[in-house]
Amino acid sequence: MQCSVRHLARRGVSTLKFGNSAQESDVRFFQRVLGAANVITSPQELKRYNTDWLGQYVGRSPVVLCPRTTAEVVEVMRHCNLRHLPVVPQGGNTGLAGGSVPVQDEVVLSLTRMSDVLSIDPDACVATVQAGVTLQQLDEALAPHALCVPLDLGVKATCQLGGNVSTNAGGLRVVRYGSLHGSVLGLEVVLADGTILDLNNAMRKDNTGLDLKQLFIGAEGTLGVITALSIATPPRPSSVNVAFLGVKSFDAVLATLRRARSMLGEILSAVEFEDSTCMRLVLQHLEGTQHPLAHARDCPMYMVIETASSGPHRERLDAFVRESAAAGDVLDATVASDATDMDRLWRLRYGVSQALVKAGHVFKYDVSVPQKQMYNIVDEMRSRLAADEAKGGMQHTVVGYGHVGDGNLHVNVLYDRNATSEQMARTQAALEPWLFECIRDMKGSVSAEHGIGQHKQHALAYSKSCDALRVMRSIKHLLDPSGLLNPHKMLDE
Repeated sequence: MQCSVRHLARRGVSTLKFGNSAQESDVRFFQRVLGAANVITSPQELKRYNTDWLGQYVGRSPVVLCPRTTAEVVEVMRHCNLRHLPVVPQGGNTGLAGGSVPVQDEVVLSLTRMSDVLSIDPDACVATVQAGVTLQQLDEALAPHALCVPLDLGVKATCQLGGNVSTNAGGLRVVRYGSLHGSVLGLEVVLADGTILDLNNAMRKDNTGLDLKQLFIGAEGTLGVITALSIATPPRPSSVNVAFLGVKSFDAVLATLRRARSMLGEILSAVEFEDSTCMRLVLQHLEGTQHPLAHARDCPMYMVIETASSGPHRERLDAFVRESAAAGDVLDATVASDATDMDRLWRLRYGVSQALVKAGHVFKYDVSVPQKQMYNIVDEMRSRLAADEAKGGMQHTVVGYGHVGDGNLHVNVLYDRNATSEQMARTQAALEPWLFECIRDMKGSVSAEHGIGQHKQHALAYSKSCDALRVMRSIKHLLDPSGLLNPHKMLDE
C-alpha cells in the first residue's frame, strides 16, 4: 500500500516556524561552554555553514557551535532541549540533498573540531574515531597498519565520518565492501535531551537484543548526534589495477559487468559507468583531463573497472579486457600503468559531478533501480524534456552515470545558469513526480546514497509504505519528542 504524496516545491523555504530562535543569552551560554572562539556569529563566517555544497539551499542560522568533546555536545543539547532550540548537526557539509544546512534559523552544530582518531586495532581491523574525522584523514592513519577505509568518495578530503554514517554514504566500493550498515560496528550518539547513548563496543559479533546503532545510520541527524564511531577497516590491497573501457551501448555495459563478476570475482573492487555526454563535459570543463583511448574516442558509454588484491593480478584484468573486446562489447580500452595513471583515469569518473557544476546549474537525482533498467530512465527523461522544449520550455542536457555494480544511477539535468525560477519550476514539474513514480513502479529507491534531506522529503512515500513511515515517525517521536533535531527534513510532520 502506498501513501498519498503531497508534492512540495523542492527549493522552497518552509513557511512553518518551528521552535525558538537563539537569543543573546543563549549565545553567552554557548560561549561559556565552548569558548568564545568556538561560537560563530559573524555574518561572513556563517555563510558557508548556511549554504549547501551546490548552493541550492540557504538557511539563516545566527549561530554555529563547534564543540570539541562529547561532553560539550551534551551540554549544548541539554540547553537547546530546555530552550526548545532546533539544532542541525553538520559534518563536512558536502551533502547533495540539503540535509546538513538549516531551513530557517536553527542552531548549527558543527562536528569539525571533533577530529581525533581515538584508536586503531590492527588485530581486530577496527578503528574508533570522533565524528569529525575526515575520510582521507582516517585512511592516511590506517596506511601504516596496512588497513583501509571501506568507503571512498570524491570529497574524501572534506567529508566527515559522522556525516558519512548519518547519510549512509555509498561511494565507489559498495560492490566490494557493502554499505555502512555492515561496516559500522559501533556508535556513540547524543540524543536530543543530552542523553549519551553508548553503542560503541566495536565488537563484530554482538547478539544482545536490538541492534540500535542501525537506527542512526542513514537517519541524517534526525534521531541523534553521532559523536564517535567504530568502523571495520579491511586489509589495504597491495596490488590495485584500473582499466578504462569504451563500450558500445548500455546493454554492453551490463554484459561487461556480468563478465567482470565472472572473470574477476573476489578481486573486483569497483564498476562504474558514464555516458558520452558526461565524458565530453569532463574533458571540456576539468583542466588537465585528456581522452585516454586512442582508437575509439567517441563511445556511447565508458566504464571504469578497478581490481584490488593482496598480490599481483594484472594478467586476470588483461584477460578480461581481451575477452570483452573479442565479444564486441568493448570498443577500446586502456589499463593504468602506475598510480599516477590510475588517478588520471579515475578523475574522468570522479570529475563528472564537478564538471556539471562548472557547466551550469543541475537538477541532481540519485536513485537505485534494477540494473537492466538504469539507462531507460535517462532515455525517457531526455524524451520527456525534449517534448517540453518543443512546447517552449528551456533547453536541457540529461546525463547518466554512477555505480552500475550496485544499481545506483545518478541522472542529472544540466540547464543554463540564467534560467528563471519559472523555468526551473516548469522543468521540475516535468520531472516530478513522474521520475519518482517510475522508481516506485520499478520497486527501486528514490535515494540511493545522498539521503532525503530537503531535496526528497516529499518523495519518501514513493519508497516507503504508510506503515513503514508510521513506524519511522514513532521512533522519531520516541527519541526526539519535541522534534528539535534537523527539523523540516526527511520525516518532517
